Amino acid sequence: MSVNITSIKIASNGVWQGDNPLHFAFPLLILQSVLILLLSRLLALLLKPLRQPKVIAEIVGGILLGPSALGRNKAYLHRIFPQWSTPILESVASIGLLFFLFLVGLELDLSSIRRSGRRAFGIALAGISVPFLSGIGVAFILRKTVDGVDKVGYGQFIVFMGVALSITAFPVLARILAELKLLTTQVGETAMAAAAFNDIAAWILLALAVALAGNGEGGAQKSPLVSVWVLLSGGGYVVFMMVVIRPGMKWVVRRCSYEHDALGDAYICLTLVGVLVSGFVTDLIGIHSIFGGFVFGLTIPKGGRFAERLIERIEDFVSGLLLPLYFASSGLKTDVAKIKGGRAWGLLALVISTACAGKILATFVAAMAFLIPAREALALGLLMNTKGLVELIVLNIGKEKKVLNDEIFAILVLMALFTTFITTPTVMAVYKPARGGSTSRTHRKLHDLSADDELRILACLHSSGNVPSLMGLTEATRSTKNSSLKLFVMHLVELTERSSSIMMVQRARKNGFPFFARFRKAGEWRDQMAAAFQAYSQLGRVKVRPTTAVSSLATMHEDICHVANEKRVTMIILPFHRNWRVFDGDGKEEEENVGHGWRVVNQRVLKNAPCSVAVLVDRGFGANTVHTFGPGPIVGVAQRVCIVFFGGPDDREALELGGLMAEHPAVKVTVVRFRPSPSNGFEGSNVILRPMHSKSGDNHYSFSTAPINREKEKELDDVALTEFRSKWDATVEFTEKEASNTNMIVEGVVAIGKEGGYDLVVVGKGRVPSSMVVKLADRPAEHAELGPVGDILASSGRGIVSSILVIQQHGGGGHAEEAPVLKIAESSKNEQPLATDGASTNV
Repeated sequence: MSVNITSIKIASNGVWQGDNPLHFAFPLLILQSVLILLLSRLLALLLKPLRQPKVIAEIVGGILLGPSALGRNKAYLHRIFPQWSTPILESVASIGLLFFLFLVGLELDLSSIRRSGRRAFGIALAGISVPFLSGIGVAFILRKTVDGVDKVGYGQFIVFMGVALSITAFPVLARILAELKLLTTQVGETAMAAAAFNDIAAWILLALAVALAGNGEGGAQKSPLVSVWVLLSGGGYVVFMMVVIRPGMKWVVRRCSYEHDALGDAYICLTLVGVLVSGFVTDLIGIHSIFGGFVFGLTIPKGGRFAERLIERIEDFVSGLLLPLYFASSGLKTDVAKIKGGRAWGLLALVISTACAGKILATFVAAMAFLIPAREALALGLLMNTKGLVELIVLNIGKEKKVLNDEIFAILVLMALFTTFITTPTVMAVYKPARGGSTSRTHRKLHDLSADDELRILACLHSSGNVPSLMGLTEATRSTKNSSLKLFVMHLVELTERSSSIMMVQRARKNGFPFFARFRKAGEWRDQMAAAFQAYSQLGRVKVRPTTAVSSLATMHEDICHVANEKRVTMIILPFHRNWRVFDGDGKEEEENVGHGWRVVNQRVLKNAPCSVAVLVDRGFGANTVHTFGPGPIVGVAQRVCIVFFGGPDDREALELGGLMAEHPAVKVTVVRFRPSPSNGFEGSNVILRPMHSKSGDNHYSFSTAPINREKEKELDDVALTEFRSKWDATVEFTEKEASNTNMIVEGVVAIGKEGGYDLVVVGKGRVPSSMVVKLADRPAEHAELGPVGDILASSGRGIVSSILVIQQHGGGGHAEEAPVLKIAESSKNEQPLATDGASTNV
């Protein structure tokens, strides 16, 4: 059906006036967008277990909606995706593509590419040149075999085929590396640097291809001078942007820095207008408009407040809505039915095998020449074979310029899909570095440290708001005697679909897993946090190593446990997912909740950690602490700490931490021991616990399932307290409280947190519960991962003003296995050891 484009109307008058919305441009665009987004999201969900990048789902979604699948029904195709609507859909999608390429340029740090060295450049050069030459051979075969290809100019067809086979999709590769946790390994660093070189070379080659292409079929008769003028004009425009516009953007960035605090919407708006103008100019020159957006992105200085705000304003809308429309439109133009007959499928196999062999073998040989081990070299070749994003842009431009006909376009789209799809599974099969699940890891706890051992702590934080409490806790454990403290500070960054977090890691200097960067300048590791810890490391006798872990919340605990194992830390400190600030004026609490996902991260770390773990519930701890650096005399008390002791391995570990704090002359430590009241028969009663059938007991406390010798535990408790008192009796205050029932336990614990006499209350999680703690087993749990006592102190609405630190000792003695339990009965029998071989457990 032929349609006069001038007769197309934007909006309808509605069904009540007899209009069909599908005959009008805007309602039809809305319906098309909804169908594309819903189907691509569904496919992304289905492909998530295979760790496939989102672009795969978007392209496949377009293919399913197009003539290859649903489009075989002509009534559906003409009604939902009529031919007259294609320019409208592609125009909207192209706006998203323009701004996406601007973001790619904004996040591509040329200085980091220059620092990547000879190895990355050599690998990239081999990975481009060999596939490009292979593409020339494939182009010769396709021109002889596929009908209509010989009408296209030979030069532009060769260049397009060479670019299509040699390209590496830098943004898609970054996502795959992050998903596989290879982003900050040696393989990941080399792959990202080589892909960045590859990306720049691809844009230059594509600019050459576009300049040569002209109108495709008429390209052979076009004067060579036209292509020369296009290339010269494009080069001149790039020079103009770097020499004139880049200094101007530096001035804008300085104006919008944190120091000036003047980030006006006018600068953001002018930048967005600049992207559009730059795209218009490159289109005017004869190069595709996306080059303008990419070059304009390169002119903006990386990092800083202005770049972050631009990313916040643009990325979600572009990546979430407009970009899927572009890739789906590629799928809509892909008609797999054009590939028919043995000859066509043989050509598809030829293109795929040539593309894979050229890229993988060239990269492998180049990597081996740079003395990279064979397994890592092969993984590099597989990673560099990633196509996807940039490939689709190249193919769409080729089809738009009529260099690629329908059959060649379909063959190359399927090639891009196949090469990207196989990247993740093949890399996982060939190369996966050892992770924290190895059987060789060493179990560590505070009790194992000798006086001369270095205390190593891995402290995790979500944002700069965690810094004061973390520094306050570190200062309290900083020994002023012989042993030294080494602090690994891990900034936890959730990996989302946004590429900005990936680029943040790619730009930073890396030295480990994830990466450990020594302080060089404040902007290298999140300005405020870096400055604080840099000052702390210089003034105090503490070695501070900052690190960033970029991961999805589902696997964040693997990064934490891996680093704890690799760096041989003794304790992991985790921020609680909920923190409170108490205001003195009205006594009200203001809650900060970072989300349930972070609570799950903490739960998984507690379950899998290779060392002891402490969870810090912050109520302003460290905010008003006077730090005591240097060798001079210390006057006054900076922090008041209370150790609550019921008994068991976790409480003994809390006591060990109290001993470290007692060494600090500015920390006042108090130990409060709870004892059962013999007059009420508390000590002789027996509680029977039944393990729950479900292991997801968020509302029930978990206790160790290992057999426990109760008499031995009591003996160990008494020995630990005796040794602690003999060592610190002169400086530590000791108090004992008796309790005859659970209400007295709860009231006594709450009173410690409410009285305001302590900045920090340290308790054990109680996985191996004492006869008192186990009485609390049937209480409804608000935060079961903190144990019964920690949960009481961390709950809101009780008027608790002290910060809480819940300690879990590493379960090297078989205490690691836990199960949520229900208290079902009490008896007056003698206390029995904990059993696991029946339906119930006696404590």
